[in-house]
Amino acid sequence: MAAVPFDQLEGFIWLNGEFVKWADAKIHVLTHGLHYASAVFEGERAYEGEIFKLNEHTERLHESARILGFRIPWSVEEINEACRALLAKQGFSDAYVRPIAFRGSEMMGVSAQNNRINLAIAIWQWPSYFDPEQRLKGIRLDIAEYCRPDPRTAPSKSKAAGLYMICTLSKHAAEAKGYADAMMLDWRGRVAEATGANIFFVKDGALHTPTPDCFLDGITRRTVIDLARRRGIEVVERAIMPEELTGFEQCFLSGTAAEVTPVAEIGPYRFEVGEISRLLMNDYSNEVRPGLRVAAQ
Repeated sequence: MAAVPFDQLEGFIWLNGEFVKWADAKIHVLTHGLHYASAVFEGERAYEGEIFKLNEHTERLHESARILGFRIPWSVEEINEACRALLAKQGFSDAYVRPIAFRGSEMMGVSAQNNRINLAIAIWQWPSYFDPEQRLKGIRLDIAEYCRPDPRTAPSKSKAAGLYMICTLSKHAAEAKGYADAMMLDWRGRVAEATGANIFFVKDGALHTPTPDCFLDGITRRTVIDLARRRGIEVVERAIMPEELTGFEQCFLSGTAAEVTPVAEIGPYRFEVGEISRLLMNDYSNEVRPGLRVAAQ
């Protein structure tokens, strides 16, 4: 059965301070954010009615906007409350949360100093980013043609819409070859991340992960590092070259949408879905669910 198009889902979207019926949440075709990518967003998940690390996500949304040269006219606290209220209004317990801030249509051109800053929040049910069966046995990644750019050429510390153009191109190319996703290198040829998730490797009982100096230091990434350290697992953040992949035993991705997803292949490289990957996958599942988190404490 075909999936329902996103513009035909039911419910409400929070738009500039109001709950608007889903089908009525529209913007003009000459919106600056559409033409010039002057938009920042967040990806969040709610578990058991609670949005995981909501405040960290909202603070990053504000910081992303600042980096792109605009100010969101709603405070962190106001956005947090809007997200919680919309989750309740949608009637979901487990759901995906997408706030997005963008310049409006008052001026059209590269310069848009006086455009209104709009904020929308949408919430929908999105059970798994990757196929559940693939996820358990480890997904397959291609190696992307496009690279994460030099921070001198793009605002890489912002979760900006424009930075995802090469991610879409890379994921589409990977899927056309039968892969689930792609691993991206950076402009220096170092391992960076997947198209929408950070990446970890396991070698001799330690976690190795690229230093996030030209891509986002993900909130899920930081959560996984904390979980690993609680387990006494050594975490090494460093530059990783692609030729090193042959020496790693395990690999997994981390992200709000991906959660913790084991990787079985990256191009010619093979990995096992081993104990540390499974352990952190389970620990993350417990961490994000309020009931299980309290029980563990």
